[in-house]
Amino acid sequence: MIYVGFVINLTLIFISLRRSIILYGLSLAVLIFVLKILEYGYLVHDLSLEFYIGVVGVFFATLGVWIGWRVSREKNTQPSHPTDTFRANEDKLRETGISRRELDVLELMSIGDSNQQIADKLFLSLNTVKTHSSNLFLKLEVKRRTQAIQRGKDLHLIP
Repeated sequence: MIYVGFVINLTLIFISLRRSIILYGLSLAVLIFVLKILEYGYLVHDLSLEFYIGVVGVFFATLGVWIGWRVSREKNTQPSHPTDTFRANEDKLRETGISRRELDVLELMSIGDSNQQIADKLFLSLNTVKTHSSNLFLKLEVKRRTQAIQRGKDLHLIP
């Protein structure tokens, strides 16, 4: 059973990395072809195997950095803060009794900030953040952060 799960995970990883694997394979084939042409053309006839290994290593290191840069650049195209275009449901805010500061804490919780990070961003003490969190849990009738975030999304208080 564990083996089947492992094979499925490897298959999923291979599918997601298929493009990169094909790109690396084709690049390696082209590079080896070019090096063999140079070797047979007597241009680099006297160079040793270490030279070829070094050229291949530099090429693939450069290619890896370039692919990593492109992938990380594509991920950063999202807005820096999810509340830039979102408006909280004012009726639900009044109905639940959530204050503006508690809503700020809930928004920062939803993007994954810890209590200390929330305190630093909102210029509050750690105990104040914990108090706001406890009040949020009571007002939203939940027991955990994840439940509070889900309830906030259901009530359209946070994006």
